[in-house]
Amino acid sequence: MSQDHLDARRRQILDGARSCFARFGYEGATVRRLEEATGLSRGAIFHHFRDKESLFLALAEDDVLRMTDVVAEQGLVQVMRELIAPPGSTAAGERPADWLGTRLEVSRRLRTDPEFRARWAERSSQLTVATRERLLRQREAGNLRDDVDVSVLTSFLELVLEGLVSHLAMGLPADDMDPVLDVVEETVRRHRGL
Repeated sequence: MSQDHLDARRRQILDGARSCFARFGYEGATVRRLEEATGLSRGAIFHHFRDKESLFLALAEDDVLRMTDVVAEQGLVQVMRELIAPPGSTAAGERPADWLGTRLEVSRRLRTDPEFRARWAERSSQLTVATRERLLRQREAGNLRDDVDVSVLTSFLELVLEGLVSHLAMGLPADDMDPVLDVVEETVRRHRGL
């Protein structure tokens, strides 16, 4: 098999697994359900991933990389906007609910699974680094307030993201969140005098 074919197969597995984990959670994403969601046999799935945990970690890492790309270009608030966007309307074209499902499952497993927490710690700093770097670039360009340390602004944005994820996890509506995210963006911007 060519590398392109292997890469396409890996993407097929990750995309199917994303929807399966989002729908059923980690425990409910049985091998049979993963086979149905990906359209592949367990042998094909586990040829690319050692086990279900490795598949989930790869999926979560893939989502972090996608979020990191959005953060680098448009900021962490754009990631939040994509979480509340209607299906098919995100820049990446994926369903935000599936992205959210992975994020919720990561949060749950971080609270309940020490082994997962240790493995995830190696991967999780990418989003923080991308956010901090974007904020530094914005400060250098004169667009970011300069009365608050960038590390504080980074933590602020990450807390807002976690709050939004919790809001969505509770099934609360997201229709009215765009103006809230406008306020979040305005909070970190530099205010220029008239």
